[in-house]
Amino acid sequence: MKKIVIIGSANLDLTARVRTLPKPGETVGGGILIQANGGKGANQAVAAARLGADVTLLTCLGKDASGEKLASDFEKEGIDTSRIKFSHIPTGTALIFVDDNAENCIAVAPGSNNDLLPEDVDGITDRLKEAGFLLIQLEIPMSTVEKATALADSLGVKVILNPAPMAPLTRELLSHVWLITPNETEAERLTGIRIESENDARNAAECLFAEGIKNVIITLGSKGSLVCTHERSEFIPARAVKAVDTTGAGDCYNGALVAALAEGKDLFQAARVATQAAAIAVTRLGAQTSAPYRIEIENI
Repeated sequence: MKKIVIIGSANLDLTARVRTLPKPGETVGGGILIQANGGKGANQAVAAARLGADVTLLTCLGKDASGEKLASDFEKEGIDTSRIKFSHIPTGTALIFVDDNAENCIAVAPGSNNDLLPEDVDGITDRLKEAGFLLIQLEIPMSTVEKATALADSLGVKVILNPAPMAPLTRELLSHVWLITPNETEAERLTGIRIESENDARNAAECLFAEGIKNVIITLGSKGSLVCTHERSEFIPARAVKAVDTTGAGDCYNGALVAALAEGKDLFQAARVATQAAAIAVTRLGAQTSAPYRIEIENI
């Protein structure tokens, strides 16, 4: 199995389960508050580790109780935490509302995530030299993303970019990407193509290929995902499940995807594993708490 490096955010998630999402100026009562670990990078690291992957996580936590707890919990998941940075800036926090239809809205106070700097990437060069894959997202400074993707590509590491939350991306950055995994909204922002059909998704993938990206997966929520290489494309339908909370489903998908790739599966096989993992995750509350273990996917 190839080793994985994940560079990204880690947050404390404060989730309120409410009947309906509040409108501007509206107060919605009767909620239930849940505190859990989150952050896109951390969510993906936990999802990959629970499938048996060898994961090193580079993130930045505050020197506070939240940061200490997050680091301890990551270690319990079997994640290599030796390269985690601690900052005087408080640990990032996400405020999440989830309604009875499993829809959510999220506000993030990035805190220490903004202190994960380009020079911090140098401290993980030795791990990158041993790795087969780098998985990275956009909840950290863009300069850090650019440094990490360029370094990993120069070392022959396959870079997987989950472009969330969406931000402008340079052609230089995209040229280092082996696989990009946008959802429908992110794909539209990247290409200008509104994704309303499978054919729209294929056209968007072609636009991304033109930017120098080698492979594309466009996730389509409860419909499934379109997996595209230069030689082949295949639509992989999602499993029909009763969703409880979609928070972190995309992160679970990406973490499971890279774990399956590191195990030697091809892109299409890995996407099927990721689809199964995400389907399980949405039937549970929380982001990291909902990520399935390997045995659960094998039992499907």
